[in-house]
Amino acid sequence: MYNIPSYKAKNEQEILDFINEYPFVQITGVNEEGKPVATQIPVIVEKRNDELYIIGHMMKETDHCKAFQKNSNVLSVFTGPNGYISASWCVNSNKGSTWNYMSVHAEGKMSFFEGEKLVSLMKSFTLLHEKGNENSPTVYNNLPESYINKWMPHITGFEIKIDRLDTVFKLSQGLDKESYLNVIVELEKRGGTNSFLASEMKKRVSELFSEQL
Repeated sequence: MYNIPSYKAKNEQEILDFINEYPFVQITGVNEEGKPVATQIPVIVEKRNDELYIIGHMMKETDHCKAFQKNSNVLSVFTGPNGYISASWCVNSNKGSTWNYMSVHAEGKMSFFEGEKLVSLMKSFTLLHEKGNENSPTVYNNLPESYINKWMPHITGFEIKIDRLDTVFKLSQGLDKESYLNVIVELEKRGGTNSFLASEMKKRVSELFSEQL
């Protein structure tokens, strides 16, 4: 991961805001044979007594779940908007083009749980993603008992106590103001995920160019 100060998040709240905006995380580890394993899972991040935990659930009979049970050391990667940045958009275009992106890496140990704690997680998780709508037919409390009895035995809850966080929010911080603003305009023209990238860059204009405003 890039260790460039200008690409780092400024504080923990900025990291939490990013994680909550992009909660579909890639979790990686290695199995007993030293081979890499990975999965992508939507998660919740909780803060408990100044410590952060990643919480979610996964299917039990999978290669990655079995590997994480044997080796609890995992890396969770949260990714946000990304896009190609053409040097032709800059005042000085006689240089290589690049790629802007946002990423948070969280290292920690994974542990598993079932029973009432898993039920509690599923209630919170489904209600969260249904925007608090308790009348939604897909929140845990409204699911048919036959469905719950069929699927709950096949999943396990997990939590990861985060021991180390690192970030790269690479958003053209090294450009002059004119080039920076032009990159935003060009990204907005492209639309799609590029627009989200442009939005993140706009948030940082006043901080990066305060003396020029």
